[in-house]
Amino acid sequence: MCKRIFIGILLLSVLGLSAQDKLYKNTFSLGDVALLPGPFRHARDLNIEVLLRYDVDRILAGYRKEAGLPAKAKIYPNWEGLDGHIGGHYLSALAMNYAATGNAECKRRMEYMIAVLKVCQEANGKKYPGWGRGYVGAVPDGQGLWPGIKSGNLAPVWKYWVPWYNVHKMYAGLRDAWLYAGNGEARDLFLKFCDWAVDLTGTLSDEQMQQMLGNEHGGMNEIFADAYQMTSDRKYLAAARRFSHRELLDPLSKGIDNLDNKHANTQVPKAIGFERVGELSNDDRYKNAGRFFWETVTQNRSLALGGNSRREFFPGAASCYDFVNDVEGPESCNTYNMLKLTQDLFRLDQDARYMDFYERALYNHILSTQHPRHGGYVYFTPARPRHYRVYSAPNQAMWCCVGSGMENHGKYGGQIYTHQKDSLFLNLFIASELNWKDKGIRLRQETVFPDEEKTKLTITGGSSAFTLMIRYPSWVGAGAFQILVNGKAVAVTQKPASYIGISRTWKKGDVVQIALPMRTTIGHMPNVKEYIAIMRGPILLGARTGTEELRGLVADDGRWSHIAGGEKLPVDKAPVFIADRAEDIAGHLVPIKGKPMQFRFADQKMANGERMILEPFFRIHDARYMMYWMALTPAQYSSYMDSIANIEKGKLELEKRTVDFVAPGEQQPEADHEMRSENSKKGVAHDGAFREAVNGGYFSYLLSTGGQSHLGILARYWGAEWSQRKFDIYIDDEKLVSVDNTNKWNQSRFFDVLYDIPDSMVKGKSAIRIKFQAVEGGGSSPVYYLRLVKPQ
Repeated sequence: MCKRIFIGILLLSVLGLSAQDKLYKNTFSLGDVALLPGPFRHARDLNIEVLLRYDVDRILAGYRKEAGLPAKAKIYPNWEGLDGHIGGHYLSALAMNYAATGNAECKRRMEYMIAVLKVCQEANGKKYPGWGRGYVGAVPDGQGLWPGIKSGNLAPVWKYWVPWYNVHKMYAGLRDAWLYAGNGEARDLFLKFCDWAVDLTGTLSDEQMQQMLGNEHGGMNEIFADAYQMTSDRKYLAAARRFSHRELLDPLSKGIDNLDNKHANTQVPKAIGFERVGELSNDDRYKNAGRFFWETVTQNRSLALGGNSRREFFPGAASCYDFVNDVEGPESCNTYNMLKLTQDLFRLDQDARYMDFYERALYNHILSTQHPRHGGYVYFTPARPRHYRVYSAPNQAMWCCVGSGMENHGKYGGQIYTHQKDSLFLNLFIASELNWKDKGIRLRQETVFPDEEKTKLTITGGSSAFTLMIRYPSWVGAGAFQILVNGKAVAVTQKPASYIGISRTWKKGDVVQIALPMRTTIGHMPNVKEYIAIMRGPILLGARTGTEELRGLVADDGRWSHIAGGEKLPVDKAPVFIADRAEDIAGHLVPIKGKPMQFRFADQKMANGERMILEPFFRIHDARYMMYWMALTPAQYSSYMDSIANIEKGKLELEKRTVDFVAPGEQQPEADHEMRSENSKKGVAHDGAFREAVNGGYFSYLLSTGGQSHLGILARYWGAEWSQRKFDIYIDDEKLVSVDNTNKWNQSRFFDVLYDIPDSMVKGKSAIRIKFQAVEGGGSSPVYYLRLVKPQ
């Protein structure tokens, strides 16, 4: 018995030291990289405090419920129908933070969760012998979903909220408990869970699988690729291929970007899986798909902070102005996943461009999504001038970005250093210590970057021959990168966005000093060239613009509370740079003495703005801000002001053409126009009231014609509606037109649509009743303003 216990302890110890290498062979264990004081360690330690405020039994409540076990605590108010998705993220976060810090409470909670999940998995097998063996999920009413899939009935998939996405989080949690913390029990649960899914989908044809993958399913293909690497069992590789969505895989593998108007965070995990399948099978089709996805998203679809998407979707080129208009900017989950994809690609190809992006997204997006005092997480980061972000409250908000946020700050040490064969790569300039056990080398990196433009490496223990690969960032100018080894300059012939190799026998006391002179540059918003961001090296600079009306700053558990719903300040009143060349604006930036990384503009002409202070965006919290700025030449600014004047002129001319109007959704105007309705509802959005018909319903108003003919109906719609929008417009019960606005514009702005009325429908009438009738099973577009107008 004693011998068996000793072997078990030894096996656990070996797993804890090397499990990470079993999947990601170029990485160091999180426990081998210690963060030193600085913003990243602060973020990690604060995040641990936040994690330990959650009630584990409440997180596990959905799992116990689905397994038929007695409740121990009341379930958290998850997004309705997505119970359990936080559980997997939380398990991953506990494992990562335990691995990184040795925190005993993180370890205790992780082991407790695994013990409960094991009981749930066993109970599911007994309660649902036909489909539940190995299952460990919390999808509400799973017994109404999973047996149908097993029998080939896919209809239930679309009646539940993204069930595969939901269970994917627990797959990842169990894998991570083994990967980072060496927990063998978690590995066993994970592989049994994988076997459950292989069996459940085994009878589905390839066509049925592809049909099912039209529903968001997280990184299920990645999970099975990991299981294959863990076991060498090819059934898991086959499952990874079956869970790979060909609607995305096929065009991406050919270098075709088909991402317009696709839900962004549905696609990124698929691409991670493509890369993993390609990496493990050496299949170029999968490799190319993962690589091209990264290229097109980072080069064509990402903002200066490294994030992407608006309203969770990839906009087309014509819709990128939504980044200015909308408040639902880049989603944190997207960048969380893009960093995973970047790490995977870098493992195969040590291209410095990957780390340039990684660094930019890490500092400007991920680090900025944690509140520096209470630790709340951010969902959307608006790029709209003078808007703001809201933060989650522990034990209330349970968004997807709360889950990924739980993980983000525990793995900061994971990519600072990597190794490849006999080389050590210095990828990020973050204060830290590395224990390279295989080489018997310890080193310390001392830096307060970006507040100082330098870093220093000291070998603090050991002696070994290896090549130190130092990243030459793209943001350091050609010929400006400097390295000293023990006081002697190293010749640098490489260009920016590369690595510089220094081969020697390194020993205790060796010192490497690296100068990192940062340039100030500007970057244009994708497809909206008149909007620019200002970068200092890799750091996005922003400016605080006020603290007025920060509604819902710390969000509750409301369904839409993750959106910063305070007043939208007028875009045309935001600060505007006026310069002959946008590129010249960077040259006017001057540092503020005694305040690292704070700047003013010297002699820079700016409209609508005081002399503003620029600082790293990741340090701006609890305030409205500027991230992107309109930059115009003097002639363009004059034209811009003329266009505003023309807009005002157009408004006056429209008023003159208006015979009668009604503001739908507003009580008195609707009463004044004798509104009738059935299955209709009103609301407020985009700073305006609206009314819409639902489920085949209608609404109508009586508008005066003033005895005139040659009239038209001018209806105002919002151009970014997600669901089906099919309806008919009637004049006195006679159909005027059938309308289909479904996915018509995909732009976050209002569209005024004119419908001409035949004279025969108004002749001799002093008033007409205009009715919006939704088709059966559908709904009308919300109508924000309705006018009866004369021709221009």
